[in-house]
Amino acid sequence: MPLSDAPQQIADTVERPFEGHADQYRPFGGYAALVGAFNLSLAAFLVAAQRRGRLPERYPLADLALMSAGTFKLSRLIAKDRVTSVLRAPFTTFQDDAGHGEVDEAARGRGLRRAVGELLVCDYCLGQWVAAAYLAGYTVAPRPTRTVAALFTVYGAADVLQLGYSRLEDSSS
Repeated sequence: MPLSDAPQQIADTVERPFEGHADQYRPFGGYAALVGAFNLSLAAFLVAAQRRGRLPERYPLADLALMSAGTFKLSRLIAKDRVTSVLRAPFTTFQDDAGHGEVDEAARGRGLRRAVGELLVCDYCLGQWVAAAYLAGYTVAPRPTRTVAALFTVYGAADVLQLGYSRLEDSSS
């Protein structure tokens, strides 16, 4: 590259830093807003909790297991459940039924609306937000947080039993 082209290439990189990253539209501004909101909220919570001496010294393994199972089920419920589509509808479009009370949806719109839609249909992506909410709740109010985590853990275990029972019924037919 000739040295005379360097200033233009630098200007192009600064003006259009995401150009060429993907063949499809990506709402990088929306992603940045979500990443910023998550990290700023988490940092503010941690600083406030630390100042008040509320951060646990350690987490019992049983509580971590309970919140982990609860995080799995609540994230999936938010992202896939037919009834919770009312929460996702402003940001998504229905694609198809996905079986066992779940639906498949796709993010819609542009900018922050699309970024939120992509977050809301991804149970893996939501897991980080749900886990942070559980840990924040655990820090402030451990007993109610354990109860909520237990609710979604039991709900998840019931799903496993329902699916197993359905498979047994199908195999006996």
